[in-house]
Amino acid sequence: MIGLVLFIALIGFTLGRSRLTWPEKFLHDAFGAIQSVLYRPVGAVAEFVRDMGRLSEVYRENEVLRQTVARYAQDQMRYNFIEQENERLKRALEFTERQKRLYRYRYLIAQVIGYSSDPYNRSFRIDLGARDGIREKMAVQTVDGLVGIVSRVSEFTSTVMPLTELDPNSPTGIAVSATVLGKESATFGVVDAYNRETGLFRMSRIDPNDPLEVGDTIITSGLGALFPRGIVIGTVVDKQVGDFGLTLTANIRPASAFDHLTEVFVVVAPDMDQPETEAEAP
Repeated sequence: MIGLVLFIALIGFTLGRSRLTWPEKFLHDAFGAIQSVLYRPVGAVAEFVRDMGRLSEVYRENEVLRQTVARYAQDQMRYNFIEQENERLKRALEFTERQKRLYRYRYLIAQVIGYSSDPYNRSFRIDLGARDGIREKMAVQTVDGLVGIVSRVSEFTSTVMPLTELDPNSPTGIAVSATVLGKESATFGVVDAYNRETGLFRMSRIDPNDPLEVGDTIITSGLGALFPRGIVIGTVVDKQVGDFGLTLTANIRPASAFDHLTEVFVVVAPDMDQPETEAEAP
């Protein structure tokens, strides 16, 4: 109470005065010195607290940015995959439309779902089977060229024997009657072997007077009732005299890649669209 009374009295005493007494000046200076001493560390602590708050905010922003970058990377990968798939499907559509106009074939697009682990049987499986109209000995190709023939069919999947298994001495081996694009009436041969070291097919039984030349495109001839005509096999790399000097042989670079197949086409020729009972009728 005494202090409050003195404080009120002091206020009344100093009210209306513009000049300070020397005790007041002393107190002002003393408090100013103490305040200046305390202000710097207190200000430093306050600035540190503000910096910590800003650091926490920056950390949260960095977390958001990292998540955004991760989502962007995923979206970019998804976009690249969709773009590549779209390009493949566009090529497939152009290919099938062009081939339909040429040969009236029907194409069933299939996905490759697995490869055989047997090194002596390099077949692969597709996701189409008997319920989709697949039958044994149907030709299988990509947009680039022939890749094989259907060897086994189940209800929902089928097994494809690739052309890389060409071996005339094997009970499961296959041979392809072939000719040259644009020289169909003058050229004939049989693609009957594959060299795994060179990655080339061998075309044999070529007449010595055959007009086949290096760079010619080899296609199926349609003879033999196994492969429909007009399917690209590859390109002639070189030719040489065959056994006994009576025929020529040629090395063919495959048009289609046989590794990492994703989509293939099963070729349905017009006569294959008929029911089996009709096809087998005399």
